[in-house]
Amino acid sequence: MGYPDPPPAVSRRFPDGPASVAAARRFVGAALDGAPTDLVGTAQLLVSELVTNAVLHARTEAEVSVARLDGRVRVRVGDRRPGRGLVPQRCSPYAGTGQGLALVEQLASRFGADAGDAGKTVWFELWHDGPPPPSAGWETAVPPRPAERPVTLVDVPTALESACRQHRHAVLRELTLAAFASDRLGVPAEDLVAANDVNNVISAGVTAMLDEPAPESGLRTLLVPLSADALPAVRALRRVLDLAEARAREELLLTLPALPRGRAFQDWLFDELTGQLTGARPTAWTVVPREPEVSSAELVPWDVGQVRASRMPTVAADEGNRIVAANGAAADLLGWGPDDLVGRRLTTLIPEHLRGRHTAAFSSMLLTGHTRIVGRSVPLPALHRNGSLVPVRLYIQTQETADGRTVFVAQLVPRATTFLGGPRTPGRIREAAVGEPDGGRSRALPESGARTSGAGGGMTALDRLTLLADLAAQLNNTLDLDEGLQRAGRLLTRRLADWCVVDLFTADAGVDRVCVVHRDPRALRPGAYEGTLSEVSEQSRGPLARVLRGAGPLLLTEAPRPGRAGSTLDRAYADLFRELGAGSAVVAPLRARREIFGALTLARASGGRPFTEEDLSLVDDLVHGLALGVDNARLYQDTRSIAERLQRSLLPVLPEVGGLRLAARYAASSTTAQVGGDWYDSFVLPGGNTALVIGDVTGHDLDAAIAMSQLRSMLRGIAVDREEPPAEVLRRLDLANHSLHREATGTCVYGLVKGPAEGPWELTHSSAGHLPPLLTTRDGRTRYLDGGGGLLLGMDPDAARGTARDALPAHSTLLLYTDGLIERRDEPLDDALHRLRRHAADLAREPLDTFCDELLIGLGADSTDDIAVLAVRPTPPSSERHGPPGG
Repeated sequence: MGYPDPPPAVSRRFPDGPASVAAARRFVGAALDGAPTDLVGTAQLLVSELVTNAVLHARTEAEVSVARLDGRVRVRVGDRRPGRGLVPQRCSPYAGTGQGLALVEQLASRFGADAGDAGKTVWFELWHDGPPPPSAGWETAVPPRPAERPVTLVDVPTALESACRQHRHAVLRELTLAAFASDRLGVPAEDLVAANDVNNVISAGVTAMLDEPAPESGLRTLLVPLSADALPAVRALRRVLDLAEARAREELLLTLPALPRGRAFQDWLFDELTGQLTGARPTAWTVVPREPEVSSAELVPWDVGQVRASRMPTVAADEGNRIVAANGAAADLLGWGPDDLVGRRLTTLIPEHLRGRHTAAFSSMLLTGHTRIVGRSVPLPALHRNGSLVPVRLYIQTQETADGRTVFVAQLVPRATTFLGGPRTPGRIREAAVGEPDGGRSRALPESGARTSGAGGGMTALDRLTLLADLAAQLNNTLDLDEGLQRAGRLLTRRLADWCVVDLFTADAGVDRVCVVHRDPRALRPGAYEGTLSEVSEQSRGPLARVLRGAGPLLLTEAPRPGRAGSTLDRAYADLFRELGAGSAVVAPLRARREIFGALTLARASGGRPFTEEDLSLVDDLVHGLALGVDNARLYQDTRSIAERLQRSLLPVLPEVGGLRLAARYAASSTTAQVGGDWYDSFVLPGGNTALVIGDVTGHDLDAAIAMSQLRSMLRGIAVDREEPPAEVLRRLDLANHSLHREATGTCVYGLVKGPAEGPWELTHSSAGHLPPLLTTRDGRTRYLDGGGGLLLGMDPDAARGTARDALPAHSTLLLYTDGLIERRDEPLDDALHRLRRHAADLAREPLDTFCDELLIGLGADSTDDIAVLAVRPTPPSSERHGPPGG
């Protein structure tokens, strides 16, 4: 190393064991008695870390020596294992392990390492005054390693890899310390030794590769050098970690178990290590099929900018259940300011009757690593600041921060239900774009910078037709306008341009930049350029303003000059060109039904092949197809909005009835058109009986919603007019249904609850092909009320119908529901009904609101059908005063 002879020093050897760490710390304190306090404290901290490393990784006795000379302190820590090289982990400040060498780098004035035949030594110096000479670094003369067989890890997400590596080290550290206390937690001693050794080798290889500059995508291909005989050790490491995960889920470790995507990544990692060591070819992480809770969108590392820029209401929370980010859309939806939410507990947004369940589920997830709702679309209510309930579909994904922590990112999609006092714009969850813009289904065409022969724009006639057909497919394959534009933008940037920008007129004549797409999705900061622009004023003379007035397509061979911009809109467009680095562009109007409603801008970066006059005819054809798709999507959204408003207006306010508690929920499908024929109703008849109705008209469109509204109105009128038995009411409803111009086909249950406020209560009901009501007693016994069955509505109005009578015990829960709550594709109906009974029994004593919400959370997640639920609980006034559980 070239270092002069060390000054006289005192030294001591310490055995291999955790107790040596504290003993070494005391030894250094005694050896430095009288030295400046700050030097003594720093020396004790650093020697603790280095002796800990020797105990965990070298597993030999450690020798500590301390020397004082001319105002400086020199400490050396040696072990007897020269072949185990030093591995600076580069872990984040939040990691629980891997900080020893990093602390030495940060706190020591000088540091280095020496190696010889008998061992290796790490040393550091602390200088009280004056600048120290430069450090030697961590390079050590390690003996030659055995023959290597590199393992190639393709498309590794760096944030996820870092989190999993930290988790491995934490688990192995705890197991090793437990082993010193004669508690191996079921881990064989030889496996633990092999696991620690090979884990250090893997970490050393990964850390060395991560020192290279990171690509923008956050994905790396890593080469991990392993010895040819490393396979048994790798398998031992996997066995140890699997066993540790089981112990962690049993709460026998302080280290928490890994969350689902951490487990998925670790499984992939060991599959690659063992597979390639036995001759298999590499398989990229990005192409491995995974469960919904380990979806492709998690490849995007956590970025607070993604939350703030998203148009979807989005909230993010950390592992401490505190909100770390919220965007304006979420704040507006829930009545807060975005900054007011940050730092609050997530329970601020959860209704009081669900807070206990949320806290228990969140704690269970951290303690067991199992989650109920991550990666799924779940209907539930959120809490508005004013105390009202806002029904949403919740979609949660986990992401890793750059320092390895986990963040839970939740999108809240508003849904129509009785909780809403006013209309909300419907929406769908769109996952981040990763990889092929069209899923790799379309055949490849030349990139925009390449030149080919043929028709305008450098394309052959076949290429041109293929692009037009694929563009139409991208818009036609989704009914959501934002998603369709994103798909179209990704296609155009892959085939024709580097950037794609879509601007649309708003209802008040302003301009909204609704879509900005770059060829590499990871190179674009989400939402950086999207948002509302100013209107097209008299002073607007720039290219965008001209196109929005009907000119074009326009060819721009250079960026608009800011000095010529005469309005805010013109300046914004010139700034966009500058920020995109555009060298040329084509701007074309979007026109449908003789009206201009927006503009498309396709731009190519400076240095590539510019757009030319030959490209104008192709872009003109493209905007015709794009405009037609956008217009169709807008018409669909208008129709859907009308149907939702109609459906929302028909969801009734439940009556207040003495001795009865009622609750209802409605949730649109998570995947279909958001409107359908499910409905419920409840009202008090003139004679005092309480009517209960639930039904489902065939279809998921405006026609189904209209038919549902007609049946609902006719049923209420028939029921109130004569107060006849349920079977007769359904018979008259079916007759009236056949008188309609377009009769509906559907199912329905009509029931009457009879009895005074103090009870007893009786249900009489009749069913037109509907699923049977479920009765759950307070002690958790369940049974289906399957009497009174009959044909569907719309089949045979003359068919005989029956009425069933059943007693309703006090504090029991009567549940009426539609098939979307239980039915699943490829599952027998009996299994679905049995699952509902189990959930209802578990919730028998819960408050009625909790009962309904938990059913939707547990059974309604990812439902492909609408869901309507109506629950009734007989509750005598006397028990209300005493507050019985489960009221």
